[in-house]
Amino acid sequence: MRAYVLINTELGQEAQVVSELNEVEGITGISSLYGIYDVIAQVEADSMEKVKEIVFNKIRRLDSVKTTITLITFGEGFSRE
Repeated sequence: MRAYVLINTELGQEAQVVSELNEVEGITGISSLYGIYDVIAQVEADSMEKVKEIVFNKIRRLDSVKTTITLITFGEGFSRE
């Protein structure tokens, strides 16, 4: 399972949230964003239950995280060749 989590942080806390996300097992990518959302995290896990655990118990409980939106992928990805 793969999911992308769009994260809004408290003002000026983007770097702190990125630093804390780097310590979370199951997060395989993190990028800071310009625009409505401040950070995007890629989550990979063996099951939907594990994705839910990471999002609810690890990401959303960080002090400087205000809101999240989780985008769950499905099916096989594709590559451009």
